[in-house]
Amino acid sequence: MKRKNQLKCLFLFSGGLDSILGVKILRLQKNIKIVGVNFKSVFFSEKIAKEMAKKIKLPLKIVDISEKLIEIVKKPKYGYGKGMNPCLDCRILMLKEAKKILKKEKFDFVASGEVLGERPMTQNKFALKLVEEKSSLKGILLRPLSAKLLEETILEKKGLIKRELLLDLQGRSRKRQILLAQKFKLKEYPTPSGGCLLTDLNFSKRLKELLENFPKAKKNDIELLKLGRHFWQKKIKIIVGRNEKENQLLKKLAQKGDILIEMENYPGPTTLIRSYEKRKKVPKKALEEGKKLTQTYSSKAKDKKDVKFKIEKL
Repeated sequence: MKRKNQLKCLFLFSGGLDSILGVKILRLQKNIKIVGVNFKSVFFSEKIAKEMAKKIKLPLKIVDISEKLIEIVKKPKYGYGKGMNPCLDCRILMLKEAKKILKKEKFDFVASGEVLGERPMTQNKFALKLVEEKSSLKGILLRPLSAKLLEETILEKKGLIKRELLLDLQGRSRKRQILLAQKFKLKEYPTPSGGCLLTDLNFSKRLKELLENFPKAKKNDIELLKLGRHFWQKKIKIIVGRNEKENQLLKKLAQKGDILIEMENYPGPTTLIRSYEKRKKVPKKALEEGKKLTQTYSSKAKDKKDVKFKIEKL
């Protein structure tokens, strides 16, 4: 329950060390009720955020932005990083969604664990200012870890947030963060890692191929990129499962018009064939290739002549 004169903060919480420290620093203010929000998608998970929020007793909202982010990935306004990662556009999307929550649930401001200069694409001064303006959060977006190096927020100017309790972290070195973690007695926290599949060059290559063949790709098409071995025959995609878990997931993700191939008399992979042609019909050549690949990737059936296939047309 919000106490009289208590500020209400919506904190963008990834579960990483910076976001944990950002929450800890804001809690020093004593007059702020903090609620975390984590934006999950087909490209990154909410798992770490949920685990760490529980450990630091932070109420956490989970919001799925998959569909909106997929459309941004297809044509980002501010370009990509090394992979298919439109980091600036993604950040703006998250903050726009945070602004919607702020208005609907009457939060006073939004905060994040960003550190000035830590990430070259999204955390330089130009980028921090840009996402603040594009998300319509100018003056009410606080970065407590680097606040003393940035323009004062409206709440700081009014004296509602004590600037002296905020920090001036800067750069890619994490020495000060580690010292702060020790000060706050944080024994467990995630090591820095991308976490986003769009920064993975192999995944990015698969995604680029998919969008070239099918620009209207949706969430289900992208989920398939995470599984199996991938082969193209013009606009026909053949995916061969690598283990039992992937076999089951391929069956789960199969849609109307897809074809599933398995062997009746030998153990081996499940193969999914999906047509991205307008007619959606899988040609015989692709079906034969799917059967061949299914047998090839079975150690038991690879050189056998008596293989019987089970073909399911959905």
